[in-house]
Amino acid sequence: MNYEILTALIGFAFATSITPGPNNLMLMASGANYGLRRTLPHMFGISLGHAFMVVVVGLVLLQLFEQFPVLNTILKVLSVGYMLWLAWKIANAAPPSDKAPTGKPFTFLQAAAFQWVNPKAWSMAITAISGYAPQDRGIFFGSLIVACVFAATNLPSVSVWAWMGVQVRRWLGTSTRLRFFNITMALLLVASLYPILTH
Repeated sequence: MNYEILTALIGFAFATSITPGPNNLMLMASGANYGLRRTLPHMFGISLGHAFMVVVVGLVLLQLFEQFPVLNTILKVLSVGYMLWLAWKIANAAPPSDKAPTGKPFTFLQAAAFQWVNPKAWSMAITAISGYAPQDRGIFFGSLIVACVFAATNLPSVSVWAWMGVQVRRWLGTSTRLRFFNITMALLLVASLYPILTH
């Protein structure tokens, strides 16, 4: 991979990882509700889960989507349904009293599995593989290089959102404010589905 392509890939990975999307909105909500330490498995699950997804997309799924376009439609329907359910869970995460939240943050495996129903993660993986994977290294190594760049870029990017959630927590001292915050995050999560619904 030459320097220009690598630089462009790093820029693409950073831009898509740091901008708002389902992962980052959920991390901000998790940081606000559970703190940074309890959100760490969620963060690592996103970064490593997406890197694994990039490799699989590069090796298998792009070919399957070309042969069976209906699989892409099925994936979109499942993704939208799951994301709406998650938005409902986030909106109702605030406790009815001033006690600490009783729910649990995403585990590493839950966060990694979530990438497979996250429309933005799919878009990032497909675009990166089709546009930046070096063709002279073979499918596997080309996909692996893209995955490694994403993993290295993604973790610092998503950490910013979890940290912002922790900072916001200072102003969420009551259950009323926390509920308002969670409902806002849920609505933003639903709004992030707009591109997939209109594409």
